[in-house]
Amino acid sequence: MNVQNKVVARFMDGRVVKGTTVDFLPTRPSFHLLPIGQTGTTIAVIEIQVSDLKALFFVKDFIGDATYDEVKAFNEGTPTHGRRMQVVFRDDEMLVGTTTGYQPERSGFFLVPADPRSNNDRCFIVAAAVKGVKFL
Repeated sequence: MNVQNKVVARFMDGRVVKGTTVDFLPTRPSFHLLPIGQTGTTIAVIEIQVSDLKALFFVKDFIGDATYDEVKAFNEGTPTHGRRMQVVFRDDEMLVGTTTGYQPERSGFFLVPADPRSNNDRCFIVAAAVKGVKFL
């Protein structure tokens, strides 16, 4: 049984595509995405090249809360799984979270947001989109 993941694909060029995927693997150069909002009998699945992405966000829901300002710090005393890190993208967006698999020579890595109220369950960050990484 394939699990459909709700994702938001954010591209290096600023485009954003929301949809579901069942075949994303961090070791593969591409995956398929079914954009949300598709109606009728024709389903327009698109193939996404990971190298075109800034990050792939695995989300709780597609709506989110545009007014919520995600906390970019860890709650003191709250245990975390993995290494705490701050990631700054080439466009200066910053994420804070934990990772268990960061290796700079790989094409990317997963980050779990520090903010438990984040709409993101986890993010796959494409290494080529990163300006800097700092362990906290």
